[in-house]
Amino acid sequence: MKGKEIRMKTFMQKKENIERKWYVIDASGLALGRVATKAATILRGKHKVTYTPHVDCGDYVIIVNASKVVLTGNKLNDKMYYNHSGYPGGLRERNAKTMIENYPEEMVERAIKGMLPHNRLGRQMAKKLFVYADGEHKHEAQKPIEMKVD
Repeated sequence: MKGKEIRMKTFMQKKENIERKWYVIDASGLALGRVATKAATILRGKHKVTYTPHVDCGDYVIIVNASKVVLTGNKLNDKMYYNHSGYPGGLRERNAKTMIENYPEEMVERAIKGMLPHNRLGRQMAKKLFVYADGEHKHEAQKPIEMKVD
């Protein structure tokens, strides 16, 4: 077989052939970062063999019990979330304790969106994320699969 090479072609996923599944993650008692990394991996599609970086080949993610997520160390008081209105003096800052009490969905969403690409593709992936503060969600018709976070 001298002179003959066997070449493998790199597989490229096409957006028309993507099969998407639905996953549920129960965040109660879990660290925010661990939940966020698991969700971001699923949203990007990196858990699939057919992962292609330039195609949105990820699955849908539902996160329940976002209000029961845990922050380690002293992050509850020290971690800050900033928003700016665009006007002078329009900076609003809130710590993690305020966020988890009043806006638990936004806190989890921000953690996950920060781990996705910061471009059109990332925004498209973020649309497949659904976060709920309590244990109820409205996606039972999709028959979501229960996902365990290590």
